[in-house]
Amino acid sequence: MRFGFCRALFFSICIGVRLSSCSGIEDNRISTNGPEVVEFKVLPFDLKDVKLLDGPFEKAMELNVQSLLNYEPDRLLAKFRIEAGLQPKAEHYDGWEANTIAGHSLGHYLSACALMYNSTNDKRFLDRVNYIVDELEACQNADGEGYIGAFPDGKRILEEEVAKGDIRSKGFDLNGIWVPYYTEHKVMAGLTDAYNLCGNKKALQINIKFADWLTTIVKDLNDEQIQNMLDCEHGGINESLADLYGLTKNEKYLQLSKVFHHKKVLDSLAHHVDILPGIHANTQIPKLVGCARRYELTGDLSDRESAEFFWDRVVNHHSYVTGGNCNHEYFGESDHLRNRLSQNTTETCNVYNMLKLSRHLFEWDAAPEVADFYERALFNHILSSQHPVDGRVIYNLSLEMGGHKVYQDPYWFTCCVGTGMENHSKYGANIYFHNNNELYVSQFIGSELKWKSKGLIVKQTTVYPEEQGTKLEFNCEKPSKFMLKLRYPKWAENGVEIYINNEKISVDQKPQSFISIERTWKNGDVLEYKMPFTLRLETMPDDSNRVAVMYGPMVMAGELGSEDDPKATDAMYVPVIMTEDRDPSNWLSSVEGEVNTFKTESVGYLHDFVLKPFYKVHDVRYSVYFDIFNQESWAKYQKEYQAKQAQKKKLEEMTVDFFQPGEMQPERDHNFTSEKSSVDVIKNKRSRVVNRGGVMSFEMGLMKGNRLALAVEYWGGSTGAKTFDILIDGKLLATENIADKKPGEFVDILYQLPDDICMTKDKVLVTFKPHEGHRAGPVFGVRTVKQ
Repeated sequence: MRFGFCRALFFSICIGVRLSSCSGIEDNRISTNGPEVVEFKVLPFDLKDVKLLDGPFEKAMELNVQSLLNYEPDRLLAKFRIEAGLQPKAEHYDGWEANTIAGHSLGHYLSACALMYNSTNDKRFLDRVNYIVDELEACQNADGEGYIGAFPDGKRILEEEVAKGDIRSKGFDLNGIWVPYYTEHKVMAGLTDAYNLCGNKKALQINIKFADWLTTIVKDLNDEQIQNMLDCEHGGINESLADLYGLTKNEKYLQLSKVFHHKKVLDSLAHHVDILPGIHANTQIPKLVGCARRYELTGDLSDRESAEFFWDRVVNHHSYVTGGNCNHEYFGESDHLRNRLSQNTTETCNVYNMLKLSRHLFEWDAAPEVADFYERALFNHILSSQHPVDGRVIYNLSLEMGGHKVYQDPYWFTCCVGTGMENHSKYGANIYFHNNNELYVSQFIGSELKWKSKGLIVKQTTVYPEEQGTKLEFNCEKPSKFMLKLRYPKWAENGVEIYINNEKISVDQKPQSFISIERTWKNGDVLEYKMPFTLRLETMPDDSNRVAVMYGPMVMAGELGSEDDPKATDAMYVPVIMTEDRDPSNWLSSVEGEVNTFKTESVGYLHDFVLKPFYKVHDVRYSVYFDIFNQESWAKYQKEYQAKQAQKKKLEEMTVDFFQPGEMQPERDHNFTSEKSSVDVIKNKRSRVVNRGGVMSFEMGLMKGNRLALAVEYWGGSTGAKTFDILIDGKLLATENIADKKPGEFVDILYQLPDDICMTKDKVLVTFKPHEGHRAGPVFGVRTVKQ
């Protein structure tokens, strides 16, 4: 979706005017008869009106049913009761729920249960929603002032420090609490869902009382203090407060939503400034979901402009082939993705939030490119992020060449365990949309829709993408005239075919559009929609020779063997594609008896390999991206690789002492000590990371009388706050910042050691100490080397 001069001109004409009154806008916009002041092109159906039928999404939802029922609400509520001065009824869960971000998982769980109740009509989920709301009410009543929270000492810190202007704000820390407003946003969102989806009136009252308490925290802060506070991640609390305004019509909650308006980010986006490179990705996305919701409630076009520009930049300039974004949780330079592949690409929370934002944008304009993106991300990331046997979910969906999927322990809570609860509870939410006289089929998922106002049931029968099309059956109380709008995907490059009651109809539209079919639909009408899949390559934006293979809507992954194979991430082991031919249909053949499965034929250097849909690849090493070479480029690549190996060998020959962090015996041999450090693995190499507020030290041998340097190996693709000091015997040797130093490669950096130390000592104490709010490393190896 591109928003340029025409969009800006349209905004300048339409400021302050209802969108339906502006010239050039399509007909059939619809009013919600709700608190919204703008009119929408389409609206979604209630989740209760859509029932999933047989297919991959129904299976994914069934797995999530059991996952949700396995959780104990009292364990998620334990810390809320403790902070309210009440006796907990069970032991709290581990992971982030044992930290100062405690409580966020309860908010996700409350939303997931409300969504699942609407998706399945299973009363067990309604009972859990009502029980949790009752317990939160008890906690709020025990507090007596409207506060609810699970993170330790949170109320005191917010009231006695933050509210009085004593604000110590970092990216993920506010006065010693890990992202408190992020956590409260999740709880408020859960309560909103309990009210909207389950009709629990107490949930709304709890939100009102909490928002009134929150007003007391920010009411005396000036703008500079507010913006300083908002430098700490705060989720989409602006969305929850806007929703509260929509539900109550009380202006003070709208004003409170505007208090949580992070100008540094949101005002830049409103003016079409891409400030995304180098910043934490999922810190930003919920803010834009909040802007989108606030636009709907106020008509403020700057909020809409921010949301649309952000969506365009992320989808078209910061996203991988799967629809996911970020590497190690951060955005990089726009259109520079080639060297940003790792085990920690594409955080699932980001995709969850981008799909929420996409839903808003689709309601405004029913843009086919938004629906196409939704399909890409839903099928290739969300469906790929759940284990098909036990339902475990994924934090970062690896796009490492030779990577593998790492599934979360469902009882060691992180943000993506929380969003995972919701992702697989709401698949019916964005299949169908409508206005007064149009029915949009946006996604091809086996399902049954009840369009109550038309007295119509539409049954979509398909196991897409395991079949190349879908079938719609119409059951009408009486004939009904309306326009059916079928998505014509961008990937359908060989055209589509439509048959109504076995009669073929002409299709004049082009890919990435909606096909309009207006007729009087009768009981028993059957529409068959055929969408032939084709094989094609999609390239990295910054390297046309690093490619992914697509088949119809699906990202294909090459299976590379066991997860335990240490060679699988070696640059010379992951197969490359040797061909001059850019048409994969000429060098891929179908595997007999396996749907949507192909094998390379004599183009896989080292070995041929099998390609399967990414969402079906589990418990093996794989690659989504492959490098494609001809003979000339391959010879050049080999020469460069050999030069790097020769350089590494030379460094090894100069080595006096070598220390391998992250391994037991080398750490013992070098008298390693640390506080708040952890072991990390990238490309099968071990390292140490010093976390915020920590330090690590170890001894390195010298060769007395020789000039020496300290050689440290880093991963050049590290992101985030990575500034630290290197000290020798307690004295500063160097200050380093390794963030994005050389994306996609390991890099050795030499630091000259002082002559007085080299000439007089046999060993030296090396210390890595991060700056405040930063981490040191990861450090993959340390050498003392002769100059």
